[in-house]
Amino acid sequence: MTLSVFFWLALTSLVSAHASLTGTEPADGSVVDTAPQSFSLSFSEPVSPLTLKLIRPDGSASVLTDFALHDQTVKIVAPNKLDDGTHVLTWRVVSSDGHPVGGSVIFSIGAASAAPPELTETSDLKVSTAVWLAKLILYITLFIGIGGAFAVYWLWPAQRPARRLMQAILSIGFVVTALSLGLQGLDALGVGFADFFDLSVWETAYNTSYGQTVILLLFAIIVAFIALSVSSKKTAKFLSLIAVIAGAGALALSGHASAAEPQWLTRPAVFFHALTITLWVGALIPLSTALYRNNSDTIDGLRRFSSFIPYALLILIIAGVTLAVIQVQQPLALLETAYGQLLLAKLAVLFVLFLLAAYNRWKLTEPVVKNDSTARKKLARAIIVETLLVLVIFGIASGWRFTPPPRSIAIAAAQPATVHIHTDKAMADVAVTPGRTGSVVVSAVLMDGDFAALEAQEVTFVFSNPVAGIEPFRRKAVKTENGSWEATDVLLPLAGTWKIRLDILINDFELARIEENIQIRP
Repeated sequence: MTLSVFFWLALTSLVSAHASLTGTEPADGSVVDTAPQSFSLSFSEPVSPLTLKLIRPDGSASVLTDFALHDQTVKIVAPNKLDDGTHVLTWRVVSSDGHPVGGSVIFSIGAASAAPPELTETSDLKVSTAVWLAKLILYITLFIGIGGAFAVYWLWPAQRPARRLMQAILSIGFVVTALSLGLQGLDALGVGFADFFDLSVWETAYNTSYGQTVILLLFAIIVAFIALSVSSKKTAKFLSLIAVIAGAGALALSGHASAAEPQWLTRPAVFFHALTITLWVGALIPLSTALYRNNSDTIDGLRRFSSFIPYALLILIIAGVTLAVIQVQQPLALLETAYGQLLLAKLAVLFVLFLLAAYNRWKLTEPVVKNDSTARKKLARAIIVETLLVLVIFGIASGWRFTPPPRSIAIAAAQPATVHIHTDKAMADVAVTPGRTGSVVVSAVLMDGDFAALEAQEVTFVFSNPVAGIEPFRRKAVKTENGSWEATDVLLPLAGTWKIRLDILINDFELARIEENIQIRP
């Protein structure tokens, strides 16, 4: 597979962050008797809304700005005087990793419209391509540009051509990194390049965690550039060290891996993973240049590099394995998810890279130290190949921006489907856990018409799916220690809209029946 195939795999996968929608009110595809006074969107993790919009049956749209955040749920005040017919609630939110996700909820008031409002596709392949390319250049800037500035002064200080090349990379990287903030805003709001200079686009991106990454990385680029420009080698070494640390820290501020729990482990793992990559990859071009020029610093720098790089690679591998285990969780996810497939592709290229690095370290380094000119030329060419393989890995890793990790998919799958059933006589907060097909646990908290706890003698859940031709079946609930009613091992074999009814025996003479639709995921 080529790099373009990996890129295409990333862009054609589900473009979302690791926050996933777990429930809505009204439920997607539902028909409600009266206009709701509010909407709610529940997610697998805390989010911040970017855009909320309601499209009415006549095609007109209203931007919804009156909302409140409650843990992982966005509560939205509905507009007044909603007409009968099909409505579309479109939403776009950003999660703690700085990545946006969007979608739509379709519901009808009274009855579905004969011609539901049309939805326009907000995804833009040009924007996605630009985001991927900017991510690739960002990696090159950090690992090759900033890492190269460090290597130039700590390993091969006499490399003027390498310094000029690093300055060029940093200059381009500074511009692209700054522009990537605008691209993040376009992607977050789901708009095209025509809105690139809109101030709200940049403000939206700046307020995400990616905004922090950009600010710190720009600082690291400036410091590295200054290091390459000053005449004092002592000052240059100090500044290049600061730049490497700041650059690695920038990656730990946003992204899938940094946002994963436990963050006391994942953020340091991202930092050390990035730091060791910078030290390793940043040394490749200066080393290759030094080998071709073969000046007095070449052998001394090669010895220093060869002595510390095995330890750096060990830290890199430990941090990488830690992050992979947290993100993938189940080995089968390597094959079944786009994230896992990109990880396998990266590991395949990385395996070849490690073999080549091992050959260079154990077969060519010693002859080069002994001034073997043939070995020196072979090592210089091999390092060029290493650099090309590294660029392929960067391209693959940039595709992760578009693929939710299996960890987040599993979190979303385990989230309950919930519904609030409201009548004058009795109410219930019902949860189906997990909210997907298969064996589930159904629980309900009962209340009377005034939201006070409702005591009952017996509760039975009744499920049916008229569209699929599944007649009602009953499961008796048991009262738990916390006062809720629960039924276990309830089998819901199909995804879609299910009707759930609660038969509540309040006393020997009074039976309340309340029902509502609930959405079950595949």
